[in-house]
Amino acid sequence: MRTTLTLDDDVAALLKRAMKESGRSLKDQVNQALRLGLTVKTPAARKRRAITRTYDGGAARLSFESTSEALALAEGDGFK
Repeated sequence: MRTTLTLDDDVAALLKRAMKESGRSLKDQVNQALRLGLTVKTPAARKRRAITRTYDGGAARLSFESTSEALALAEGDGFK
């Protein structure tokens, strides 16, 4: 397909630099850049809704009046 493109100055400069580094022709470099750009998924396209499943763990077996009581039990100390 033959077409005419008008490139912004910064894009043209990037294209020229890429052509020099890769040794590709203008046609090949533009086609490669378009292929890459058109196949990469955008963040919106990758965004999926997360589903969080919940489970009933039953009633709590322990009740703590303070953080220090919970830490003492976790560390194997008797609460004082």
